[in-house]
Amino acid sequence: MQKDEQLLVALRKVIRAIDMRSKELSREVGLTGPQLMVLQEVGKRPGVMVKQIAESITLSPATVTSILDRMESRGHISRVRSTEDKRKVGVFLTDAGQQILVDAPLPLQVHFLNRFKGLEEWEQSQMVATMQRIATMMDAQKLDAAPVLEVGSLVTHNTE
Repeated sequence: MQKDEQLLVALRKVIRAIDMRSKELSREVGLTGPQLMVLQEVGKRPGVMVKQIAESITLSPATVTSILDRMESRGHISRVRSTEDKRKVGVFLTDAGQQILVDAPLPLQVHFLNRFKGLEEWEQSQMVATMQRIATMMDAQKLDAAPVLEVGSLVTHNTE
């Protein structure tokens, strides 16, 4: 097999592994990886605001707002407007949202990061540089992306 074919096969395996884990997460708790990350952030910082969530998980505020809309409609979070400053809206977990965090499996990136952190510094740097180069070769360097291993849409669009 040629080197270019080996690279494409390796990329495809990574994509498939992410896809399989995403489907498992969806089956087990009915959430996407980014939705789970938003819930985790709200769980860590009750009353957190959209902009703070977006900065923490490296997604746009518009994307986080869409995720929160979905989570609120499913009863996983609630938004509370500040009585002191009406422009500020804090996000809180509901009991249902808290239960999801208790039941949810670890996201794939936790497993990956544990292994990545075990590598030597030079190897970590080499991997980062290589993946950044691949992203550039795929014209993907300007795409909005969070540090979450997830494929497909960040927000589930089906209606209930």
